[in-house]
Amino acid sequence: MSGAVAVLPTNPVYTPVLLWKAQEKELLQYNFSFEDGMNAAVRAVVRMGIYVKAKVYFVYEGYQGMVDGGDNIVEVSWESVSSILQVGGTVIGSARCKSFRTRGGRLQAAYNLVQRGITNLCVIGGDGSLTGANLFREEWSGLLEELAQKGQIDEEAVKKYAYLNIVGMVGSIDNDFCGTDMTIGTDSALHRIIEVVDAIMTTAQSHQRTFVLEVMGRHCGYLALVSALACGADWVFIPEYPPEEGWEDSMCVKLSENRARKKRLNIIIVAEGAIDCHNKPITSEKVKDLVVQRLGFDTRVTILGHVQRGGTPSAFDRILASRMGVEAVLALLEATPATPACVVSLSGNQAVRLPLMECVQMTQEVQKAMDEGRFVEAVKLRGRSFENNLNTYKLLSHKKTDAELPMTNFNVAVLNVGAPAAGMNAAVRAAVRVGITEGHKMFAVIDGFEGFARGKIKEISWGDVGGWTGQGGSILGTKRTLPAKYLEKIADQMRTNNINALMVIGGFEAYLGLLELSAAREKYDEFCVPMVMVPATVSNNVPGSDFSIGADTALNTITDTCDRIKQSASGTKRRVFIIETMGGYCGYLANMGALAAGADAAYIFEEQFDIRELQANVEHLTEKMKTSIQRGLVLRNENCNENYTTDFIYQLYSEEGKGVFDCRKNVLGHMQQGGAPSPFDRNFGTKISAKAMQWISKKLKETYRKGAGKIFANTDDSVCLLGMRRRNLVFQPVAELKTETDFVHRIPKEQWWLKLRPLMKILAKYKTSYDVSDSGQLEHVAMHSPKEAETGAI
Repeated sequence: MSGAVAVLPTNPVYTPVLLWKAQEKELLQYNFSFEDGMNAAVRAVVRMGIYVKAKVYFVYEGYQGMVDGGDNIVEVSWESVSSILQVGGTVIGSARCKSFRTRGGRLQAAYNLVQRGITNLCVIGGDGSLTGANLFREEWSGLLEELAQKGQIDEEAVKKYAYLNIVGMVGSIDNDFCGTDMTIGTDSALHRIIEVVDAIMTTAQSHQRTFVLEVMGRHCGYLALVSALACGADWVFIPEYPPEEGWEDSMCVKLSENRARKKRLNIIIVAEGAIDCHNKPITSEKVKDLVVQRLGFDTRVTILGHVQRGGTPSAFDRILASRMGVEAVLALLEATPATPACVVSLSGNQAVRLPLMECVQMTQEVQKAMDEGRFVEAVKLRGRSFENNLNTYKLLSHKKTDAELPMTNFNVAVLNVGAPAAGMNAAVRAAVRVGITEGHKMFAVIDGFEGFARGKIKEISWGDVGGWTGQGGSILGTKRTLPAKYLEKIADQMRTNNINALMVIGGFEAYLGLLELSAAREKYDEFCVPMVMVPATVSNNVPGSDFSIGADTALNTITDTCDRIKQSASGTKRRVFIIETMGGYCGYLANMGALAAGADAAYIFEEQFDIRELQANVEHLTEKMKTSIQRGLVLRNENCNENYTTDFIYQLYSEEGKGVFDCRKNVLGHMQQGGAPSPFDRNFGTKISAKAMQWISKKLKETYRKGAGKIFANTDDSVCLLGMRRRNLVFQPVAELKTETDFVHRIPKEQWWLKLRPLMKILAKYKTSYDVSDSGQLEHVAMHSPKEAETGAI
């Protein structure tokens, strides 16, 4: 059999080598549009396919290569996909193909596949490419019969290759495919956009200019919407949510109000397919002319164009594509003639398989809804992630007048605790603005609990947090100090400033701090108020959440650095690099960095190792380096083992690799905490913080005692951590999370990413079992209900 593979975790634990050894399969792979991250999917499909004893073929130049055959369909080896992880676009090319749209073209394609015994296809592309693949699958038996009638193949071949299995992976920077939260390439495109926006904001601020940025998105406004969220744009135009009649006046009023508040720049983002409520296009030039004519502002237009498609893939895209590539292979291996063509998708943090044509039909329904002016329905059809992005943007972009604001008379304090993490400032901005919109008076605490005890607290306004989303570190200041030794002073400050609720943004110290404040409620009534924690730490070691603000930025720093380090050895003799990452006892950065950078090994505390394993790793790498592989990469978590230090591992590899490779070491250190936040961290921080503030408002109403005229909250569910769990954002009482926590090593007892560890090893050519228990069966696509949207899927 044959096919292209795209895979995520699936059913029970098994060792694929043993399970599939008897089934010689041939897997074919091709893609149709250049998106960053595709090469990670190609690499994962090839290596997972070879790992399960399948033959894997490349089809160069998409459907055109399948029709032309010959050298366009080539069997590949493990080494064929070495050093492609960091390369943008796709190494196997892509081309539009008119002939494949005809039955004659598909007939020729079927002949070329049968000649090589290929009956499994992994297709990476958009809805057009995937629809074409499904049509090919439906016609397959008829095409083979026609080939037999013409004498091009015999009856035995018709029986032997009777069925064609197809699995799709969606590669589209527009993120315009329904059924998945993120498509391959979208995060990398957001990186390109945000890099440009950050650069433009400095010049715009210097010259007091207005910039109109046009981004891709002919039929989908995802890139425009998320980049507007990530940079705090003044206005955004997208196809799914046209502005109301009279938008010209509203936009100009808002821009002039912002200038009146001494904001020195305006950013307007326009999706290339933006329309008004009459389905007429809104172009970047039209917006510029409007601003110049009505307001006289110095205005410039920047059209990003194909810059968004290029560059190095982000860490998120590499990991997403690798997971999907492996899942696709497993889906093909499990496919039967009765299995519909499926697409591998992402829902929250979980990989799912969905019927391909259900996703395509819903994607087409979105366009139909927009064409017919049913824009509210179009937004819902886009999915929970898109709708949540839009609702959050609307909440944060428009400042209500004092007359429009409800007056709650509640005071809410926001503070950062622990080490700085990129994205903290975006979270503070969202908290402050949502709090003000809800009618609260917002207070900022400087320097964490220590600053709180010293009275470093001040009221903070809507305008005070303008421009915070793109800034790294913590503008409020943050310290690791826990509140236990300052309880009385903190209680005094809460009483003096009449603080009715607390939002703490931070890492493990923030979690411990809330536990201490909660325990002190018996002694201090001031702590009997709603308290919520938003996880923010590069280590990603907070229990109750799959992700923490700042971890994605750190991961991108590690990945970029690894790319540069590997490139530094280009053209020299064979070399292995030993790289130490941060994370305390949590191996998240080391493990996921290894997966994103294509490392050969990653040593972490959660998976204990001994000298025998180190020796086996050295021997394994030595054997690989005797082939065409020229560079090796080994990552080590800083606290993985007190004896097997970075120096020890460096010396071991140097000694054992003599004559085959030499070694270098690099300790990345605090560069992992610095830099501008990634688009993911800005977006995640903004949305999770906005949701946390809405929870505070709800709890304030529930716990207000009219008779006493004050807030009194002393139950466990009034001190919560808001975390990402699989598919949803979930509020969890911190008291209940204690049983899930290893307090000695400051890590959760169970961590989701450990299930991806075998994937990293498989892609590095190790023999290991792969747990696919998370994956479940084929699901169906359904438009979510309003209540479902409230659960807060990212």
